[in-house]
Amino acid sequence: MKNFKINEHKGIISNEFLIREIDNFLDACRFIAELPYKRNSDKNQIKCVFYDFGGTCSTKHATLRKLALENDQQNVHLMLGIFKMDSEYTVKIDDTLKKFKLKYIPEAHNYLKIDQQYFDFTNDHSDYSQFESKILTELEIEYDQINLEKITFHKDFLRTWILDEKIPYNLEQLWNIREQCIVDLQKIEV
Repeated sequence: MKNFKINEHKGIISNEFLIREIDNFLDACRFIAELPYKRNSDKNQIKCVFYDFGGTCSTKHATLRKLALENDQQNVHLMLGIFKMDSEYTVKIDDTLKKFKLKYIPEAHNYLKIDQQYFDFTNDHSDYSQFESKILTELEIEYDQINLEKITFHKDFLRTWILDEKIPYNLEQLWNIREQCIVDLQKIEV
């Protein structure tokens, strides 16, 4: 992955990294990956990962996309993929999937595409290869589309999946099962 320098006076995200003495993109990616995985208090605030000292795949990758834009790097793209989240991907959700008799649940995930290569900075051991073969669909979005647009795309996909796969749950029930999986993901391994 090509590195670039974070320049002064380029924008609010650049300033947040520079305040922390992080002056290049690779170090910014490392910083973001090392932040704890957790839901943010307000995803509409682009600086929320700094305020909350943590974030989700959405807020973390949106921050990196915004940083790239501020520093005139057009080759860093924010991707939204729907993938088969199963217990092979993360054992943390195994009990929930078994309880509801699901092999997997389609989950929306954000990551970056940089110069035709994919990167996942959700945490320090995330890797695109962990879910690459499980991707059902993907599209490019912008950093300010991680809230309503992402949820709409995800729910539209789930509606179709419920019908196509004859899933015995309605959208609200399936969304609640998915929420439990997200809670499971946030559990700290002992």
